[in-house]
Amino acid sequence: MPTRIYRLHPLAALIVCLPLLGGCAGLDAGRDFISGITEYITGDDDNADPPATLQEYTMEVQPEIVWKESIGSGADEKYLKLIPAAAEGSVYVGDHKGHLQARGAGNGSLTWENNSEYSFSAGPGLGLHSVIMGTSTGEVVAFDKGTGEQRWRTDVPSEVLATPVVSHGIVLVRTTDGKVLGLQENGGGVLWSFEHSVPALSIRGTGAPIVIDDSVVIGSANGKLQALQLKDGKALWEATIAIPSGRSEVERLVDLDVDPVAARGAIYIASFQGGTSSVSEVDGDVLWRNEAVSSYSGLSLDYRYLYVSDTKSEVWQLDQRSGASLWKQKDLHNRQLTAAVAYQNYVVVGDYEGYVHWLSITDGRQLGRIQVGKAAIEAKPVVVDDTVYVYAKDGTLAALRVH
Repeated sequence: MPTRIYRLHPLAALIVCLPLLGGCAGLDAGRDFISGITEYITGDDDNADPPATLQEYTMEVQPEIVWKESIGSGADEKYLKLIPAAAEGSVYVGDHKGHLQARGAGNGSLTWENNSEYSFSAGPGLGLHSVIMGTSTGEVVAFDKGTGEQRWRTDVPSEVLATPVVSHGIVLVRTTDGKVLGLQENGGGVLWSFEHSVPALSIRGTGAPIVIDDSVVIGSANGKLQALQLKDGKALWEATIAIPSGRSEVERLVDLDVDPVAARGAIYIASFQGGTSSVSEVDGDVLWRNEAVSSYSGLSLDYRYLYVSDTKSEVWQLDQRSGASLWKQKDLHNRQLTAAVAYQNYVVVGDYEGYVHWLSITDGRQLGRIQVGKAAIEAKPVVVDDTVYVYAKDGTLAALRVH
């Protein structure tokens, strides 16, 4: 009888809060558990759902690499929230071994570098004068935006896996044990702390907070969206976005791990296995829910539409007003896509083989692609003006454009 190797869905590597490990475990413990069951020998048919093979087509746009640089070792094989951040003509990026760089947005030239000894796990977030990083060992560190010198360090309860957000002089930090903290941008002192419950089993990662006027909105692993007062962390409202269902703990996963986005009085959020929803900024009332489109990688918007890479790496365009699906791109099925971002008249996604794909904003068809390198791209592409910045897991940072 022939033997075949069965592999778990790629998401299995992200599930690290395991009852068998006695609660919420760290990355290495989660990997040890998963590695023991990921491959096994069995017979007969292979039931795996492999990534789609890229097909040849007539490219209608020609993406080009404007510049490409290596930033240390990136996230390597770890699942971290290390992303490029761009502002005021500079791009800031860090790797998991503590290397932090600022480069010129136009040509990639090195402005400054700090080779610290931290284990960066999330960031950077940008403040008025600071570049903020979170670490795997429960620290938040601020570096000077102009020189890269360390300004302050603050211990927090656990690992940081959401990009820190800075607003009105307050650094907003989420930790993997369910806490949200407000820190002083100048000095790092703790202003307030808020805690919500974390299920026994969850997807590794947390969405970044979003600031709307004087409130902070966060999604949690229990499927709830919450609004807090920015100044003191007091709760304003709570909305149930997804309700756990099913017999097993895996079937009941409804994490809100994507970064929320907001426009014209509405907040948009996607859940793992719980669909995509729109809620009111004022009181959290659910305006609509599309249960067919679940995501853990992220979503973005333009003037009228939402773009979502779902859990099967199929890209959707949804109407912001109703949640109705307008098109779905299935040709990149299971290619472990990044969040989809709008760029000019295109939708851009990266994949697990280092390709960046340009899709039509009109109907989702493939228009062009380019391979930045061989390493996977997990971080959401960042669009600034006419340039797309992508950061691969091996530390490759690239600036892309189309003409």
